[in-house]
Amino acid sequence: MENMNLNKHISGQFNAELDDIRNRVLAMGGLVERQLEQALDALGALDAELAQKVIEGDHKVNGMEVAIDEECTRIIAKRQPAASDLRLVLAISKTITDLERIGDACVKIAKAAMDKRSKNQQPLLVSIENMGRHATRTLHSTLDALARMDADVALELHKEDRKLDSEYEGIIRQLMTYMMADPRSIPEVLDVLWAARAVERVGDRCQNICEYIIYYVKGKDVRHISYEEMEKDLKL
Repeated sequence: MENMNLNKHISGQFNAELDDIRNRVLAMGGLVERQLEQALDALGALDAELAQKVIEGDHKVNGMEVAIDEECTRIIAKRQPAASDLRLVLAISKTITDLERIGDACVKIAKAAMDKRSKNQQPLLVSIENMGRHATRTLHSTLDALARMDADVALELHKEDRKLDSEYEGIIRQLMTYMMADPRSIPEVLDVLWAARAVERVGDRCQNICEYIIYYVKGKDVRHISYEEMEKDLKL
C-alpha cells in the first residue's frame, strides 16, 4: 500500500512538472507575440522609443528559453519519460528555440524602425508591416494550436508559410526595382530587406512549431517533407 501511494505521489509530481513547462512555454509564446506586435508598431510609426523597448525586452525571452530548457533537461534526467511524455518534453524543448529565434527577428525589425534612413522607404515599410500582421496572426494561431495540442489545426497552419513566402517575394521584387532605379538607395533598401527577411523567418519558425505539435500528437516526424506528403502520412 505504501509503495502504491508513493507511486501515485511521484506520478502526481511528474504530471505537475509537465503542466508547468507547458504553461511556461505558452507564457514565453505570449511574450514573443507581444514583442512582434510592438516591433511592427514601431516600424509602422518609425517609433524609436518603442523599438528600443522591444530590443531591451529581448533579454526576457532569452531568459525564459534558458530556464525552460534547463527544466526540460532536468525532467529527462530525473523522470526518464517515455512515449508521449518524452515527445512532449522534446517538443517543448524545440519550440522554445524557435520562439527565441522569433524574438531575435523582433529585434531586427525594431532596429530597422530606429534607422533614420528607413524614413525614405515608407511605402516599402507599409508592405512589410502588412506582411508582419499576417505573420502575427499566424503566430497567434500557432500558439493556440500549441495550447490545445491540435494536430489538425497545426497541419492547416503549416501551409500559411507559403503565403508569407509569396508576400516576401513580392517585397523583394519591389526592393530590386528601387535599387535598379536608383543605386544610391541601395544602403537604405538593404536595411528594409533585413526587416522583411526577419518577418519571413517568423513564418518559418511557426511552421517548425506546427511540426513539433504534429510530432507530439501523432508520434511522426514530419520535418523536411512537403505538405502533401505530410497530409498523406497523417491520414494513414
